Amino acid sequence: MSVRARPVLSLCSTLFGVFAVWAASASAAEAQTLKAVKDRGSLICGVSQGLGGFSVADPKGAWTGFDVDFCRAIAAAIFNDPTKVQFVELSAADRFPALASGKIDILARNSTWTMGRELEFGIVFTGVTYYDGQGFLVPKSAGISSAVELDGAKVCVQAGTTSQANVADFFSANGMKLETIVVSSPAEAAAAYQDGRCTAISSDASQLHAERRKLAKPGDSLVLPDIISKEPLGPAVRQDDMQWFGLVKWVNFAMLNAEELGVSAKTLDEALKSDKPDVKRLVGRDGDFGPKLGLTADWATRIIRGVGNYGEVYDRNIGATSALDIPRGVNQLWHMGGIQYAPPIR
Repeated sequence: MSVRARPVLSLCSTLFGVFAVWAASASAAEAQTLKAVKDRGSLICGVSQGLGGFSVADPKGAWTGFDVDFCRAIAAAIFNDPTKVQFVELSAADRFPALASGKIDILARNSTWTMGRELEFGIVFTGVTYYDGQGFLVPKSAGISSAVELDGAKVCVQAGTTSQANVADFFSANGMKLETIVVSSPAEAAAAYQDGRCTAISSDASQLHAERRKLAKPGDSLVLPDIISKEPLGPAVRQDDMQWFGLVKWVNFAMLNAEELGVSAKTLDEALKSDKPDVKRLVGRDGDFGPKLGLTADWATRIIRGVGNYGEVYDRNIGATSALDIPRGVNQLWHMGGIQYAPPIR
């Protein structure tokens, strides 16, 4: 080795050491959410101000719903206790700033995944828990059977949502006149609709089904079959913690994989004895996937025992055994005609 080469090698070694220290400190800085949740002893989850089937609090403050159960699934994975969640009610306008500022650990509030929201607020969606689309709620007395018959309508839409732009695009594309009535909440939209200030409400179809049930005469209104947009709904976290992003993402995937494999709260004990490789990996009898997420080996078992698989959560909150009775449709598993699909645990 030449004398001239030694300073170069020394410089490279120094730079490598600096980079290694920086990478380690950056990784430690990023992996703070899970530690904060564990130290606090509970998860802080942002939810809606009350949407039937998705997140609703009873008079005693007990929360239920599809989005609520997803937060409980995360708590089950971390604490082996699905009740260790604090729920924070957030308006459509406040939800993303609340997540970005650290007021909540996760947002699970019937929120549409869009590019603009990720770029503007420094957040990232972890997956799609419910594939939805925007529709219209109208009075049956209007005799309307299709959204293209709404020319000249006064349409109520909620501020801080994607609904306003979607409605404008739909009416413009179809050469129709539109008067938009912007409201601050679903409750205000319902009040305006029942008072006749708007002739239709436009929002995610799932929300319209829930809000219709709250009307004084639910049977006098209908949700039109037209879907005018893609509304992939799912939980979101901040972009600055990849460990937390991975944990939340795989909670969703574990619930989908569990349903696909036939592992439910009722069949879990049997699954724990299974010799099937994919089931063994799911329940934590093979592999070290849980510890790599910062969880125990039986992390998915905790979720299934505490909350259930995806199908169980869907059915009891918004599906066949719920008051809403919304068909699975595209939210059925991929091998059963839907588009819900999870990467394998392997």
